[in-house]
Amino acid sequence: MWSVYIIRCCDNSLYTGISNDVPKRFKVHQSGSNQAAKYTRNKHPLQLVFSSEIGNKSAASRAEYHLKRLSKRNKELLVAGKTSLLNLGIIETKI
Repeated sequence: MWSVYIIRCCDNSLYTGISNDVPKRFKVHQSGSNQAAKYTRNKHPLQLVFSSEIGNKSAASRAEYHLKRLSKRNKELLVAGKTSLLNLGIIETKI
């Protein structure tokens, strides 16, 4: 099962990614290694603030694409639990 996730960086920016093992992928981001996203390497400490199972890799990639295009305000509403991927039109049906 693939998931989409959001990480909050020390500068309060939000990084969005996908993984089939979010806890493992987050540890890679925290390590700052070459396998971590370049964006997150120098923005520690990091905090995993949102994740949601999506389905297959293709569906997760589509969700990531749409999430990355949301305004910061809408991403913050999602992180705060005040809206959902469904309400934002990122996914079509509840999983």
